[in-house]
Amino acid sequence: MNVFAEFTARVRAAIDRLGWAAADGTALDLSRVTVEPPRDAAHGDLATNAAMVLAKAVGRQPRQLAIELMGALAADADIAETEVAGPGFLNLRLKPEFWGKLLGAMLAAGGDFGRSTLGAGIKINVEYVSANPTGPMHVGHCRGAVVGDAIASLLAFAGWDVTKEYYINDAGAQVDVLGRSAFHRYREALGHDVGAVPEGLYPGDYLCPVGTALAAEWGDRLLALPEAEWLPVTRKAAVDAMMVMIRGDLEVLNVRHDVFFSEKSLQTSPEGDRVRAAIDALKARGLIYEGRLAPPKGQLPDDWEDREQTLFRSTDFGDDVDRALIKSDGSYTYFASDIAYHYDKYLRGFAQQVDIWGADHGGYVKRMQAAVKAITGGAGSLEVKLCQLVKLYRAGEPVKMSKRSGDFVTLRDVVEEVGRDSVRFMMLYRKNDAPLDFDFAKVTEQSKDNAVFYVQYAHARIKSVFNQAKEQLPDLDTAPVALLAAPFERLADVAEMSLIKRLAEWPRLVESAAATQEPHRVAFYLNDLAGDFHGLWNRGKDLPQLRFINADDRLSTMARLALIHVVANVLATGLGLLGASAPNEMR
Repeated sequence: MNVFAEFTARVRAAIDRLGWAAADGTALDLSRVTVEPPRDAAHGDLATNAAMVLAKAVGRQPRQLAIELMGALAADADIAETEVAGPGFLNLRLKPEFWGKLLGAMLAAGGDFGRSTLGAGIKINVEYVSANPTGPMHVGHCRGAVVGDAIASLLAFAGWDVTKEYYINDAGAQVDVLGRSAFHRYREALGHDVGAVPEGLYPGDYLCPVGTALAAEWGDRLLALPEAEWLPVTRKAAVDAMMVMIRGDLEVLNVRHDVFFSEKSLQTSPEGDRVRAAIDALKARGLIYEGRLAPPKGQLPDDWEDREQTLFRSTDFGDDVDRALIKSDGSYTYFASDIAYHYDKYLRGFAQQVDIWGADHGGYVKRMQAAVKAITGGAGSLEVKLCQLVKLYRAGEPVKMSKRSGDFVTLRDVVEEVGRDSVRFMMLYRKNDAPLDFDFAKVTEQSKDNAVFYVQYAHARIKSVFNQAKEQLPDLDTAPVALLAAPFERLADVAEMSLIKRLAEWPRLVESAAATQEPHRVAFYLNDLAGDFHGLWNRGKDLPQLRFINADDRLSTMARLALIHVVANVLATGLGLLGASAPNEMR
């Protein structure tokens, strides 16, 4: 089904038949031999680097090897011609009937076309969003949510066993601030003249319902208690309410996690103090010591202390400096808790981990990867994807902040204005580490310049063709099983062949996007596929013999319906992986 994987196997088999061996007599390593699309489609359908990557090991010139390989592939029934290009690349052109057979296989596969076993069922944890539970989701969280969700979908489609996780940051200073902010709203709900929200507290009115609920449950009893006693009450009530709000915001975006993991539980679970256990595990490996850190360059941060402290040897694993794990007051650093959390994921069976973070955490990546490598003895890996900022515009003008949130635009605001599909697709129509300008006007306009409309319109257009086929040829069976009998050799126009070849790229695209955790590749591919389809549609307007429905030529009609049926399948599958819908009609 993956034409590139199929011909990679054929090329490697041909090399085996040729009996090439390394100059020292050992067997050749063929893992670097690949078959890919040529840079210029005019050069053929496929190209292999075999001669180039093996020449040094074999001890011969690449062109000589390419010529020999060309002869070994001459007997392949699906190859029409071969050509040596440049210093030793080998271009292959396939016979038209091969593409017809491939189209039939695509059609028969239905929605599973492109599904892969690349992941081999390996467990992988994708942690994303993980926003502090201190308010509603904002547009910055939105991008991370969409990227993480699409990565998880891609990995699952490519054969990994995926768990989607949210890390609740419910320990530390920020939730204490949240608890004090809720107490302010609690006093307000009791009728006290509290004035403006004090500096340093969360100003949004989303905490008003929390204050009202606290007043209903506790009356004025919390007022008589010292902060040390009322803060745990207000903090828990606020965190619980914020997580209900956050889950609702994510639901609007159609994001659902399998696991919600509490940071606080690392120290309060029945299993004991898991942060201490992680530090002890590092100590057992000789990776913890007591020492002093040199002062950081430039202006000293407020929390820097020149003292003897517990340090992790992160420089042994590629980090810039060793890292502190315990503060002067005896509490753990954020880094220590993060080590324990990722170690916990590893102990749950996730040797492969993917985290989606905001770009402001870029300086934290190297030390966290060092920690995962250390705590797992090199058996675990952490891939971190950083999401750059999103700037919101309306017809070119910056969007003002949300009154409800206090100082930012909420995720719900954006989704309610432009729709979930537009948000999800356009958040993925740039690489995650590239800044994104999101213009409300542009993502809702119905034009070629709006990628999500352009892709969805292609799917809706195909559905309209099938509706027209039922009207014009009511006795024609257009079910996929019937279309399998169509004479695909009638698809001989250059635009039709180009569309088949574009479809053939889908399985390879899925695997590469999953392996690199880059869902933007899917969005780009869908836009290109939609463009090829729309181009064929327009070509039919100028050349009536190429129209999808021709009452006087049922066989060609069947073949073209089969072709665009596969296009619709891939569009629907790809949109689904991105979390967007594939509408049957556009309004």
